[in-house]
Amino acid sequence: MAVKMRLTRMGDKKSPFYRIVVVDARVARDGKYIDKIGHYNPIAKPAEVVIDAEKAKDWLAKGVQPTETVRSLLLNQGIIEKSSKLSPAKTNPKKKKD
Repeated sequence: MAVKMRLTRMGDKKSPFYRIVVVDARVARDGKYIDKIGHYNPIAKPAEVVIDAEKAKDWLAKGVQPTETVRSLLLNQGIIEKSSKLSPAKTNPKKKKD
């Protein structure tokens, strides 16, 4: 069973907020989830992000793969650290001919 940490949409039309959940990858976006980790409200200024760090670290230790959006939220909250594998290797710029 492939398990992911992803967002599930809640709220009314044109005023969404999201739950950060652990779910089987084959389940629909708003389907049944295994565990709720936190929530994210992009409409609020500044955006409101609440994540239970202990639960998130526990699930990540078990091998749960976060989606790109959830990974960025976890990075911004300081729950996970950015690894060098996430960003492409920088190359030396080409020299111009004179």
